[in-house]
Amino acid sequence: MASTQDASATEGRQLLQKAVDLIPEGRWQDLATLLQDHAPQLQAARLRLEKQALEAHSTRVSDDFSKQDACPNPIGTPVVRAVAAMAAWADRLLALGADRLRLFDLHVALVAVSSKLLPTLQRAAVAADMAVELRLTTAKPATFYLRAARSFLEGVPAKDDKPEKPPVDTVTLMALGNAISVASYIGGTLEKEGLATIAAVRTKWSSVPGPVKHSPNVTVVLKRKAAEKALAGDLTVTTESTEPIDGQKPGTSGLRKKTKVFMGKNYLENFVQSTFTSLKSTGVPIEGGTLVVSGDGRYYNKEAIQVITKMAVANGVKAVWIGKDGLMSTPAASAVIRCREGGFVPFGGFILSASHNPGGIDEDFGIKFNCENGGSAIEKVTDLIYQNTQSIKEYKICKGFPNIDISTCGTYVVGDKVRVDVFDGTEDHVGLLQKVFDFEAIKKLIARKDFSMVYDSMNGVQGPYARKVFVDELGAPESALMNAIPKEDFGGKDSPSHGHADPNLTYAVELVAKMGLNKLGERIGSGDSVPDFGAAADGDADRNMILGKQWFVSPSDSVAIIAANISCIPFFKDGLNGCARSMPTSGALDLVAKKKKIPCFVTPTGWKFFGNLMDSGDEKYFPDTECYTPFICGEESFGTGGNHVREKDGMWAVLAWLQILASKNKDESKPLVTVEAITMDHWKTYGRNYYCRYDYEGVASEGANTMMSNLKEKCGTLKGEEIKGMKVESAESFEYHDPVDKSVSSNQGIKIIFTDGSRIVFRLSGTGSAGATIRLYLEKYEKPSGNLALSQFEVVKPLAAIALEMSDLTGKHRKLHVLRKPSKHWHVLGEESPDTRARVRKLLAR
Repeated sequence: MASTQDASATEGRQLLQKAVDLIPEGRWQDLATLLQDHAPQLQAARLRLEKQALEAHSTRVSDDFSKQDACPNPIGTPVVRAVAAMAAWADRLLALGADRLRLFDLHVALVAVSSKLLPTLQRAAVAADMAVELRLTTAKPATFYLRAARSFLEGVPAKDDKPEKPPVDTVTLMALGNAISVASYIGGTLEKEGLATIAAVRTKWSSVPGPVKHSPNVTVVLKRKAAEKALAGDLTVTTESTEPIDGQKPGTSGLRKKTKVFMGKNYLENFVQSTFTSLKSTGVPIEGGTLVVSGDGRYYNKEAIQVITKMAVANGVKAVWIGKDGLMSTPAASAVIRCREGGFVPFGGFILSASHNPGGIDEDFGIKFNCENGGSAIEKVTDLIYQNTQSIKEYKICKGFPNIDISTCGTYVVGDKVRVDVFDGTEDHVGLLQKVFDFEAIKKLIARKDFSMVYDSMNGVQGPYARKVFVDELGAPESALMNAIPKEDFGGKDSPSHGHADPNLTYAVELVAKMGLNKLGERIGSGDSVPDFGAAADGDADRNMILGKQWFVSPSDSVAIIAANISCIPFFKDGLNGCARSMPTSGALDLVAKKKKIPCFVTPTGWKFFGNLMDSGDEKYFPDTECYTPFICGEESFGTGGNHVREKDGMWAVLAWLQILASKNKDESKPLVTVEAITMDHWKTYGRNYYCRYDYEGVASEGANTMMSNLKEKCGTLKGEEIKGMKVESAESFEYHDPVDKSVSSNQGIKIIFTDGSRIVFRLSGTGSAGATIRLYLEKYEKPSGNLALSQFEVVKPLAAIALEMSDLTGKHRKLHVLRKPSKHWHVLGEESPDTRARVRKLLAR
């Protein structure tokens, strides 16, 4: 018997290896064929080994259970269970068809034949208002659990003296060893009946008593399939007259204006119609298509969703996807477009957000369009949208289309023609993150007695995601969550952040103080009760700030440290093929890329410029270009992410840091390796890029543009010039040549590089809602053997002096002349001062 089992085990491992080799290439049809070819021998092996196990162990099995032909009962050794589970799930995979294969299905089919725990690949369970768990055993027949699961999902009506039991949203099946195929049987049956969908499958090996020692453990999460609700509505298309409205030019992250501007007559309608018109002219399949519409929950979000839905229907859209309560983070929207219902179903989506800008009726609102790949519309599309806003004469809308109740998950069908799905916006994004990271390893880190963490959602959209990830999935206490309730004004002016959900040292003051720091990132207090790890998100959750105990990690350092430790993340276990940073971001990432011998691209500011690099080599987009994925990238403005979505992803960055911490703290008997220690070790290996950014907001656009033009004119004469003891190596207006689509983006900022490698960068920002924002960046590199523990202010002081000297080169519109208005202010690494000249002079006098 042993030889037979060994042969079967070898056969299973060989099949596993063949299948795994097909995964990175996405050869799902070949995989389906492979499983199909082996299905008969797997079934035969299961029956043979099951019979031998019965004879060897004299195992007594319930007659009712053993008679369930649709649910074969694998018993005995791990090899028996392995082959049986493999066979059962191979059948299920084949039934699904190659077009619906998912890694989570494949994992369930293959995990049992592995002798060790494979990385958990899964889809996220749907966060539900009502849920129940069923722990499956062989003590009862499979039909018993099937009836139980069905009754929970359907609900039980009132009878005699028994009250009604309303249906639950989620049923979780917990199955260990012998009961694995019971879970398979129940899930498959209820899915075929149309009562439920399999929302998640989690698998792992569990320790069990006895000679077997380890047994496969499967968790299947079933989500009740909501009944479609028919709504009456008039689908008549009305054409409304309008006229162009000035200033509807999208910036790096869409169109942002004051909320009241968007609420003005036809303002939102003009931009939305111009977008639909642009998409149709470029061949995007809007007619009969699916559109995602959601936002970060700021004021006017819900009303705008209703308007856009009615306009979408008038322009031919047949299905609209909306997050519950109108909430969906920006990275989640990208995940929904790329993953939901098999992936790449929608032709795109409208994201209603002004990102880190304040929310409220007197604050900011924004809108941007993301394309079918989940990324922001590229420049040629946004340019076309802007052209259409300048010539628009009419827009289409279905006035009789009903307002959709977005407070509850459900499916609505209007006029038997248009479908609107309202769903939990966390499910696809969290499920994707579970495929990228090893949640079990992070969970062990969080469970350590000497580790504590806190996460600040700043009353933005991230609250539900934070609860789902940190509390529900990773086991952190509720006390780890700060400001986790989304609010239309992000807490308002009376909150510690004054309603400015921006994760930096200036606005995340509550978190910064809790982490033992002041607004300059300097230590305060003893640090005795300070958490070991802290992080924050902005309003739409695409930005992040990373903090350790009394320790601030700059965004430029953060992406570099993640890149240096990337192999500890399962998604990147084989390393990177490329990375990128925005031009103003420090060169810390370049140093890591050089050591790892991978390309590091320098792009203009704006996440859309990373999109082409992520899609490089993709047969659908750029089949003839080199492939740079797996890929990560980052910006100095607290944005970090990878190629799992096409937006920067605040939660991704936080989980990346937790994964790094988990990888360096596997031995609980040893002292905790901290964020500070990881950062210092990185500097000792790669050196440190001392870095500061100065912001000046609300500058008159004309004056700011004149300043930049004058600086550009002077660039040609600066080379070789010595200013305050520092010699200029080069000075130029940054121009980006995209290596993928060969497009050129000019006038992306002024960069001045000195012979010692130091940099000064001037750039106009496109993320404000009023006026212009001038950003000044200062950077100086210190090699690994140098002094790595100085204040960044002290180190860049000479560069700050040169920046003042440079202002005299801008002619009539001198920089300080432009920036001297008393109503304006600087942000210096998060610290603000009402007087520009006094603040800079004070800095130089330190």
